[in-house]
Amino acid sequence: MASKRMNAGFSDRVMSLVKALRSETPDCVASGAVDMSTGMLLSYETVESHPTEVLDLLAGATLDLFQGRTVVTIEDIFKERRGIETDQHYFQEILVNSENLTHLFLRMNDQQDVVAVAVCRKSVNVGMLFAQARRVMREHGGL
Repeated sequence: MASKRMNAGFSDRVMSLVKALRSETPDCVASGAVDMSTGMLLSYETVESHPTEVLDLLAGATLDLFQGRTVVTIEDIFKERRGIETDQHYFQEILVNSENLTHLFLRMNDQQDVVAVAVCRKSVNVGMLFAQARRVMREHGGL
């Protein structure tokens, strides 16, 4: 019974994190959280509706971006060369610019298998994006 309460508490925390990213990150049009162990979208908020299959593909793309085979190999090489012996992932944040949008992906420190994302208009001030997203992550136990 205790594990179910912990899962419910974690689920509430993830939903709160996603909501805060969406409302408190500048020029944010969507936010979400992906479980890296399953590649599934845990929660999302967006100003527009999107087909479920697109959201599922975005979750899979986030998994590839952070834990694809080549990325894991690069992490392992960096860890080996730097003498780091930990299960913590090397890449913690990734910024991706597309034609019209800026996507900031942030791995949770206390839950390395969860990556949060804030999707903003391309005109966003990237420094403010990082500052606000990191603040939100800290407040929700993610950084």
